[in-house]
Amino acid sequence: LVRSRGLGDVYKRQAKYSLNYSLKWNQKIMNNNFLPMKKQTEKIQLTVEDEGKDQRIDKYISSVLTQFSRSSIKSWIETGNILLDDSRVKPKTLLYPGQAIVVMPQFEDREETKAEQMDLNIIYEDDDIIVIDKPSGMVAHPGHGNLSGTLQNGLLFYNEGLKILPRAGLIHRLDKDTTGLILAAKTTDAYNQLVKDMQLRLIQREYRSICKGEMVAGGMIEANLARDPHNRLKFKVSEIGRESRTHYRVLCRLKGYTFIGIRLDTGRTHQIRVHMDHIDYPILGDQLYGGRLAFPKNLKEETREMLMSFKRQALHAFRLSFKHPISEEMISLTSPIPDDMESMIIALSDQDLDSQAINEFSYPE
Repeated sequence: LVRSRGLGDVYKRQAKYSLNYSLKWNQKIMNNNFLPMKKQTEKIQLTVEDEGKDQRIDKYISSVLTQFSRSSIKSWIETGNILLDDSRVKPKTLLYPGQAIVVMPQFEDREETKAEQMDLNIIYEDDDIIVIDKPSGMVAHPGHGNLSGTLQNGLLFYNEGLKILPRAGLIHRLDKDTTGLILAAKTTDAYNQLVKDMQLRLIQREYRSICKGEMVAGGMIEANLARDPHNRLKFKVSEIGRESRTHYRVLCRLKGYTFIGIRLDTGRTHQIRVHMDHIDYPILGDQLYGGRLAFPKNLKEETREMLMSFKRQALHAFRLSFKHPISEEMISLTSPIPDDMESMIIALSDQDLDSQAINEFSYPE
């Protein structure tokens, strides 16, 4: 807008837009005789990076703040809860590096935001951040069909002050049946800094997984991801999808399977699961992408039964490394391989590995 027209035209159009919006909004209030009940959280401040050049503002923000849906972001832009350089814009407005974006999330005051008492495995906490070791079966935050029993509900009970932060301060998410470390902020300053660090890929997330097949070597998977139009629960590799990059390394070859380490450059929904399936090494137990179960030759009956009973993706968020958002101290935390994955690895190694060896494998650079 600024590049295509003079500033005078810009101010006239903004003033006219603001006046029309105010008149329509006041009329809506008079007609309904009430104000919509909303819960507003603390604002989030972003700076457009080089990769945001010529991107639509709604698309760019949704790629950075992955905890919010694109439809919510579009709605907040239209209602003035997202500003670009202190001005209201349209969802299709194109960006250029250095511009300042302010996001003021708003949510309907719904049941999904209620605090619920639950046991949380907190492995690190200070005045600014909290790191939780999430078990299998727990959803990160409320969504369709999961309005309670989520990590967000538990965090709101654990610390009532987190209600001012988006998603109770959660910086990223894990799939329901993926185990391991999740980072959350406790203050606005910490949240804003961690969101920026995630945007700049300064927060390193390292995973452990058991995949089907015996890998020869590790590598990098660079394949865009988009929602599968034939199954809304799934994602697929697509040229028109969002940029996605996964690095993987062989830690130990097992009988018919491989124990691998994984690092992410991006954090798309189901990214690891889709990428591993894309290169024909799907994750053991993955009910969406895993395909048919494979039984190696000369497999013990006990191990066969273990494979048949493994009903969740063998994927664990093992290590989280990041710079503290306030003190700037480097922090690296790990979560031990969960019992179900550990037992499976021991069985597939013909008892050659034990718990200590499994957890001591380091990611080859």
